[in-house]
Amino acid sequence: MDFSVLLQDIPTLLVVILGVPAILAAYIVGGEFLVRRLPDKNRPQVRPWIWVGPALILVAGFLLLPALGTIVQSFENNAGSWVGFNNYASQFSDFPSGGAWVAIRNNVIFWLIFYTVFTLVFGLILAVLFDRVRYESIVKSLIFMPMAISSVALGIIWIFMFQYSTPGEPQVGTLNAIITFFHHDPVVWLQDQWPSDKFNVLNNLALIGAATWGITGFAMVILSAALKGIPGELLEAARVDGAGEITVFRRVIFPLMMPTIVVVGTTLVIFALKAFDVVYVMTGGNYNTDVLAFRMYEQLYTAGNNGHASAVAVILLVAVIPVLIFNLRQFRAVEARR
Repeated sequence: MDFSVLLQDIPTLLVVILGVPAILAAYIVGGEFLVRRLPDKNRPQVRPWIWVGPALILVAGFLLLPALGTIVQSFENNAGSWVGFNNYASQFSDFPSGGAWVAIRNNVIFWLIFYTVFTLVFGLILAVLFDRVRYESIVKSLIFMPMAISSVALGIIWIFMFQYSTPGEPQVGTLNAIITFFHHDPVVWLQDQWPSDKFNVLNNLALIGAATWGITGFAMVILSAALKGIPGELLEAARVDGAGEITVFRRVIFPLMMPTIVVVGTTLVIFALKAFDVVYVMTGGNYNTDVLAFRMYEQLYTAGNNGHASAVAVILLVAVIPVLIFNLRQFRAVEARR
């Protein structure tokens, strides 16, 4: 070990360990000192900005300015010359079977719909089934456990689950081992473009199934918290009136949980539109499994075309913004009901 290199890094470590907390403490103390010098009527208006100010600066520096730079770059080529909407036109030039259309189709039809619906349905079913049982915490911890691993690790796990071996050989993949046990030929899950190479369903659903396994615990925990917020007296009153469990769920539980379901659903829509890791690890966007985020990555790092990559990023941003606005309105509506 080269101790001289470590000794050279000691001043930097001291600045980070001691300097950053010192600057933070000086900002807090100095800010409060200045606020107390203001007239009493002005303090409530100024004090929040003292605390929110650094966060706004960081958001502007790390989110707003790069987003504006990306929008500008989407109208330029690699040389920095203005090309107008040419970068956008090139993404949609191969309608309907090429370019960004495949990525948009997969994001909108497969990921946005199936990923959101599967996760919501499984999360809601699990939240209701394991509510108020003795082993609730253990089971929910096991279901939530995939959230503790990265999406890359999740993709590697499911690559082994979908492993394919030629017929007649031992099937290492769990799913193919199951279906061959019932005398069915093994399936190339991640490459099979059933029903056709123009509109392939099977391999996209395989990716969505893996991603759903990883995120269902998130939906279950949020929906379970909403379920526990329903007064038990309402459920008991419905049962006393002769309502069965299905009727109680349909007429009492589901309507009262609807605001939370909508919020979780819109959050999952954002996750679906930003899908990247699972596709990158499991298929690399091949076999018509491309998505917008992965196409942006390919345009930037493989093709080296900054303008095209920025155009895809802006398309993705435009798709996400309405969902974000709707989500914020739902949050405000839920808060207003409390």
